[in-house]
Amino acid sequence: MEKLKPKLFSVLKHYSKEQLIKDIIAGIIVAIIALPLSIALAIASGVNPERGLYTAIIAGFFISFLGGSRVQIGGPTAAFVVIIYGIIEQHGVNGLIIATIMAGILLIIMGLLRFGSLIKFIPYTITTGFTSGIAVGIFAGQIKDFLGLKMGSVPSEFIEKMKSYGEHISTINGSALLIGVISLLILIFWPKITDKIPGSLIAVIVTTILVKFMGMHVNTIGSVYGELSSQLPTPQVPDFSFKVIKSLISPAFTIALLAGIESLLSCVVSDGMIGSKHRSNMELIAQGVGNIFSSLFGGLPATGAIARTAANVKNGGRTPISGMVHSITLLLILLILMPLAALIPMPTLAAILIMVAYNMSEWRVFVDLVKSAPKSDIIVLVATFLLTVIFDLVVAIEIGIVLAAFLFMKRMADVTDIKGWKYLEEEDYDEDNDPENISLKKVPKHTLVYEINGPMFFGAADKFMDITNESERKIKVIILRMRSVPAMDATGLHTLQKVEKICKKKHITLLFSHVQEQPLSVMEKSGFYQEIGEANFCSSIDDALEKAAMIQSV
Repeated sequence: MEKLKPKLFSVLKHYSKEQLIKDIIAGIIVAIIALPLSIALAIASGVNPERGLYTAIIAGFFISFLGGSRVQIGGPTAAFVVIIYGIIEQHGVNGLIIATIMAGILLIIMGLLRFGSLIKFIPYTITTGFTSGIAVGIFAGQIKDFLGLKMGSVPSEFIEKMKSYGEHISTINGSALLIGVISLLILIFWPKITDKIPGSLIAVIVTTILVKFMGMHVNTIGSVYGELSSQLPTPQVPDFSFKVIKSLISPAFTIALLAGIESLLSCVVSDGMIGSKHRSNMELIAQGVGNIFSSLFGGLPATGAIARTAANVKNGGRTPISGMVHSITLLLILLILMPLAALIPMPTLAAILIMVAYNMSEWRVFVDLVKSAPKSDIIVLVATFLLTVIFDLVVAIEIGIVLAAFLFMKRMADVTDIKGWKYLEEEDYDEDNDPENISLKKVPKHTLVYEINGPMFFGAADKFMDITNESERKIKVIILRMRSVPAMDATGLHTLQKVEKICKKKHITLLFSHVQEQPLSVMEKSGFYQEIGEANFCSSIDDALEKAAMIQSV
């Protein structure tokens, strides 16, 4: 069983001075990458810029300190932007804090119950659908600042948002658009020059200097949000009631699910990069603790950030120390340099988030899935995407999972079938021209053999009732061969009970062949096994056929 022990305590046993230096350098570089991104994500979420840094500092530290990965970098991510914006609009910042604490508690419970491995059962089509939907939502949210539109608050709903942009399109600020385009060009082409210094930092420096010294009329963080605080807030417990908690259960569950999926996905990616193996359940606990403390200090929901984790690995980070250095570096920047952040142009942050949206959209993967995936998967993919864009992430995930479950059950029902064996003694039977005769055994007269393939569950229950419809023949024995039935639910059992009653009414003996462990356990617990009788359960089809022949001779 997987250990519930932070990776930090394991790697320190063989820690060296050389690795410490590499971890410190990697942590500082990742902090530089995280600085503009954390501020931009906070603004896109509808909160003050400082809250993004609080999240990266507090949550990032605990995720590294307690996490199950050697190199995970925690902090705010684009995946949460849409849901945070919606929670704040409906429940305010206090509601966001409560929802994040609840999500943290859920994550800890998931880790303690060792649910880490269950996250992989979320269908790929759902994660791709809502990720692409989030990307569209983030892009749409940046249009106002990128174009410098003069308008009030932006509606949270996608359709209303686009209508509002259309109504104010004539208020485009040329200077803002120019700064946005310059920023976007830097973000696109700078990585082709070097990846040692992040393009987002260069874009921030260049455009801040242009706006400041050329006197351009462009909104900056300071002009929109006023003076920025350079201190960490004191922890505060939010006001809450049962009614508030009840209303936030669904958003809290979505935050927890998103944090779990994204953090473990990041762990899997980083494992492949460094040849390590993460502890998924410990990672969930660390994510939970990180989110609880982040919210208490005024931060946002946090999770493992794939891009920052990859940057950590590429720059030499190999232990959780680098993630802790990243948090400490951001804390020093907050305390010393935060007032300078007020000079950053809003179109620059919008451009940074547009690039984030493009990178997370995975539009090529989306198109490939639409071209090559089965129709049921395409339905789930497109439905989740549209629901995320038009409504919200909570609705998209709930309906997406339910839809995927129903389509999966239909697919399982489609592959479950019942095959009846033929009488080899029939006068018109041509053994030489029967392509299946090699696999068939001699079936005694007045005996029917049915081989069931696939799970016996409620989605396929109707198929089993055909077993007893052979009324025109003088059937004395029916054999159900169940070697290919891996599982059975209550509905499948109920169907067998109905078959048994019909057989008893028609004076037909019901035999079972090669019943696997799980279906047999279900039968024993319900008393069905005892009702049929141990003697009527055969270990192989040969034994069942022999017993059928004996019954005929009596």
